[in-house]
Amino acid sequence: MVDEASFLAGYDPRAYPSVAVTVDVVALTIRDGKLCVLLVERGEQPFAGHRALPGGFVREETLDEAALRELAEETGLTSGEAAGELDRVHFEQLRTYGNPGRDPRMRIVSVAYLAFAPHLPEPTAGSDAAHAYWVPVEEAKDLAFDHDQILADGLERARDKLEYTPLATAFVGTDFTISELRQVYAAVWGEELHAGNFHRKVLSVPGFVESTGETAARGGERGGPKAKLYRAGDARLLHPALLRPTREDRVR
Repeated sequence: MVDEASFLAGYDPRAYPSVAVTVDVVALTIRDGKLCVLLVERGEQPFAGHRALPGGFVREETLDEAALRELAEETGLTSGEAAGELDRVHFEQLRTYGNPGRDPRMRIVSVAYLAFAPHLPEPTAGSDAAHAYWVPVEEAKDLAFDHDQILADGLERARDKLEYTPLATAFVGTDFTISELRQVYAAVWGEELHAGNFHRKVLSVPGFVESTGETAARGGERGGPKAKLYRAGDARLLHPALLRPTREDRVR
C-alpha cells in the first residue's frame, strides 16, 4: 500500500472538476414594524444590477468567519459601538445549496447562514455590490442565483424557531414589554396575534422571560398603567411551544 506522503506527492487535483465554495447570508431585522432582509444590488457580472443576498467566496478562513465577514462588510458592524451590536446577532448555519447550474460561472456550492438582530444600521455596499439596503421580505423577489429559495428557506427556519425557541428576544432590546415581543412575533410570522392570549402564553412558558421589576416609561398601547418590563430568561427551548395561529388551527 502506498503511504500517505507518496500518495499526496503524486496527487493531481486537476483530475477532478473544479468546485468553488461561497457563503450567502439571510440577515433579518425589524424596521418600522416590518420584517426586513438585507439585500445588495450586484455591481458585477453575473446578474449585474440584480438584487441578491449578501455573500461571497470563502477565502483562507472558516465558513463561519466568511459569513460573519460578509455580514460585517454590508452592515458596517466592524468597529466601535457598532461592533457591540454585532455581538447581539443570532447567527446559525441554514443549509447548503449545490445544484448544478445554480451559478453560471462554474460549479459553486454555497453554504447559507441565517442572522437575526434587533437593531442594524443602514447598510454600506461591499466591494462587489453597487448598493445595499433593507427590504421588507414580501418585496424581496426575483433575486439572483437561487437566492429566492435561500430566502424562503431562511424565513421558514426563522418562523419555526420562534415557535420552539426564545429567538424572538434577539429582535428586542435587553429590557422589553410583552407587547414589544408580540410585535416581533406578528412581524416574523406575518399574522395578527390576540394581545391577551399571547400575554398569557408567554408567561406560561417556564424560563422564557423574567420580570425586571421595572415598568416602561410610557403607558400601555391604549393608555392605562405602564407595562411591565421583562428580560430574556434562561430557557433554550420553549415548552409548551408557541404555535403560529394558522398552525394551531391545523393541529386542532
